[in-house]
Amino acid sequence: MLLVAGLLAGLLLSGQASALELRIMTGPQGGSWYPLGGAIAEILKQEVPGTTASVLPGAGIINIQGVETGQTEIGFGNSVSTADAIAGREPFKAQAKNVRQLATLYMQYFQIVVLDDAGIKSVADLKGKSIAVQPRGNTGEQMTRELLQVYGLSYKDMAKVSHVSYNDAVALMKDGHAQAFTLITTVPAASILDLASSRKIRMLTLSDDKFKELQKINSGYARREISKGIYPGVDYDVRQFGTYTHLMIRADLPEDLVYGITKALARNADSLGAVVKDVKGLTVKEMAFDVGVPYHPGALKFYKEAGALR
Repeated sequence: MLLVAGLLAGLLLSGQASALELRIMTGPQGGSWYPLGGAIAEILKQEVPGTTASVLPGAGIINIQGVETGQTEIGFGNSVSTADAIAGREPFKAQAKNVRQLATLYMQYFQIVVLDDAGIKSVADLKGKSIAVQPRGNTGEQMTRELLQVYGLSYKDMAKVSHVSYNDAVALMKDGHAQAFTLITTVPAASILDLASSRKIRMLTLSDDKFKELQKINSGYARREISKGIYPGVDYDVRQFGTYTHLMIRADLPEDLVYGITKALARNADSLGAVVKDVKGLTVKEMAFDVGVPYHPGALKFYKEAGALR
């Protein structure tokens, strides 16, 4: 931390900046990333001397591009998309060179909620229906397209596709202007609970054979299960898939600064769990979990010192 303080003091003396701003790209309002980003910003402002932090809206794929191009210092990511970027796979046009792993936070669940009276029992039944998905640049939107693909469907087979925020998707569902809504977030999702407060819902399950086909498209997908009773009226277990939420950081940031950021997050993990319950009980070892993205040397140094990595 002394080196971090020295770096910041040098910036002050040179007149380059009054404080080092750490921009954090999060996710859409109505999801878990936005409030969690606000909590992280407060931790960094309090725990890393000479820095300030701000929260920006974003999405899994967009955030990768933001970190890569220096538009942000820290970004929330879905590990499945970030691994694609590191490898230079679609939808990315080239390998990401400036993206590094900061911390793994929790697992997110892909979820498909439909109106109970829409006659939709499986993904195949979405054909000819109106669906709400996130704007392009969101990992959840990419997941939706890939899921439709394994059922031999595409957006062209839908009556209408609305690319909207979680909150706007719920409004469309409540009014009956959409019969299905896909998203990637925590369980329970606040937006689905909101919808279930006024409309009877169903949750769709993904069969084992279709999941295996999905893994052929992207091996980073992991099987997840939503227990019955989580959502009103859903009295059956829902088998779906998911990906890890993690924090990525610019590779060109100083090692000692990133060491200090990582240490601050580890020291305040309990306060993050108060914002998003899936983070509750987060340990340093879990933060250090390898999601297939190269570690920043500063984060790696902290995890090794803490005994979380060898």
